[in-house]
Amino acid sequence: MIEFLLFLVLVIVLGWPLGRYLAAVMRGAPMRSDFLFRWIERPIYGLLGTRSETGMSWRGYASAFLLSNLLLALAVWVIFMTQAWLPLNPDGIPNMSWDLALHTMVSFLTNTNQQHYSGQAQLSYFSQMTGIVGLQVITPVMGLAVVAATLRGLFGGRQAGMSQVTGDSTVAIDVGNYWTDVTRATLRFVLPLCLILSVLLTSQGVPATLQAGPVASPIDAPAEFKEQKIPLGPVAPMVAIKQLGSNGGGWYGPNSTVPLENPTPLSNFLELLAIALIPVSIIFMIGAFTGRKKFGAMVFGTMLTLSVVSMGLSLWSEAYNTASDSALMEGKEVRLGADASALWAAATTQVNNGSVNLMLDSAAPLTGMVAMSNMLINAIWGGVGCGLQQFIVYLLLSVFIAGLMTGRTPELFGRKIEGPEVKLLAVLVLWQPLVILGFTAVTLAVPGLAGNSNPGFHGISQVFYEYTSAFANNGSGFEGLGDATLWWNVTCAFVLAAGRYPALVIPLAIAAMLARKRRAPESSGSLQVETPTFAITLIGIVVILTLLQFMPVLVLGPVADHLALMPLLAR
Repeated sequence: MIEFLLFLVLVIVLGWPLGRYLAAVMRGAPMRSDFLFRWIERPIYGLLGTRSETGMSWRGYASAFLLSNLLLALAVWVIFMTQAWLPLNPDGIPNMSWDLALHTMVSFLTNTNQQHYSGQAQLSYFSQMTGIVGLQVITPVMGLAVVAATLRGLFGGRQAGMSQVTGDSTVAIDVGNYWTDVTRATLRFVLPLCLILSVLLTSQGVPATLQAGPVASPIDAPAEFKEQKIPLGPVAPMVAIKQLGSNGGGWYGPNSTVPLENPTPLSNFLELLAIALIPVSIIFMIGAFTGRKKFGAMVFGTMLTLSVVSMGLSLWSEAYNTASDSALMEGKEVRLGADASALWAAATTQVNNGSVNLMLDSAAPLTGMVAMSNMLINAIWGGVGCGLQQFIVYLLLSVFIAGLMTGRTPELFGRKIEGPEVKLLAVLVLWQPLVILGFTAVTLAVPGLAGNSNPGFHGISQVFYEYTSAFANNGSGFEGLGDATLWWNVTCAFVLAAGRYPALVIPLAIAAMLARKRRAPESSGSLQVETPTFAITLIGIVVILTLLQFMPVLVLGPVADHLALMPLLAR
């Protein structure tokens, strides 16, 4: 409980000034550090063929976002399939198969880091440092850039055009410059934080080297196992961006349960704090970035409430079950304990981080259900940028529903939410269950596809969790699956992309559509979204949408698993 409270206090205390600083970075406001960064940024803009002050329409912004993703996808896919012939491969790691390389590339391109491979055994140093860490740095910033453009659109664009007066839908709305947003956020915000955390982790014993790992002779080695190669590498820099960037993919297969990746209680707390630091900073950014402090406070209060409830349920579930049967410590790192494992599991699924310091397959069933619910909501802090983007979807839906309930025309900040916007919102709401439940049903129905270790209720949870994690761009896994197969690699690659790109681009389009409409003055008759009453309404709509769409599979999976376990715990 002390660690839980300390975590909340520190993430808020550190997140508030970071959020204000991030708002200045994304606004392009004059800063004292300009003399340091401009000489780095100007050549980058020259290479990209853009001017930092040039604005883009939402279509231009989305096109630049998708184009950059496509170019990165092709480059990284080739690296993974040719790593055996590339430099920085002292351990002689072979090339990846095309389907595993495809899944790995899409996974890291979508800021998910779902791993169907074991990093220390199947990726060279070059692949880890370029394909993996490179995407871990740039892809969260891409999400942050898109949400910044969406916020600009919701409040009329960077420069209010004639559409604000005439309501002319043909006037393009300036939502910012994609290349400028990505460059500034990367150099001025993400990389400095990564450098600080990397140094702190190195001080705790996390490796940071380009040398090959040493070979040790086990004391009780059997005849066929006379030596063990200890994998090292530049682990600390990867762990830093893995945690700060809502990535989660570890250098080692077992992730942050490995002592080399997470050696001490302090390193465990630093990595836990890093999970939520940037997402919380983005929420604090809202008030300063938009000039609507009450709106930022409403978003923060809503997310904080959902976060505390989620963490509380996770801690209760794990403590209750582990106290009832010590055998449930299986799969949890004993040097950390059940409470630290439960807190990490809740945080990593609230934030789309996906890193683990326990095997979720070994968690209590209800702990697993909390993790699934966090990912289905996908807006409790959420990933870097994409969490707030999903929250905006819930916000627009809540405004529309609340307007219908009160008999008022649904409006957000003086702009009407009408048929075209609602249709796009409906697409996003229906897309999630269609993709997740569809693939889950097919995988469970066809014998041999799942490759799960448990064919009962727990087996349903294993398959459902894998697709939910992919769609939510989380990356954590229940494990217990033989997921390094053609079926899992290809289908999860599709689900990863399906969960990422519509959820980022469609809200941006809706924001631009709203920005082109005539803005009506807000009055006492307008729906007030910056109030506790609306926040409660929003939370209710989020919970109802999640539970109603996925209640059957949650009952058949973790709830049934928990009920089956109850007689054993009662002994």
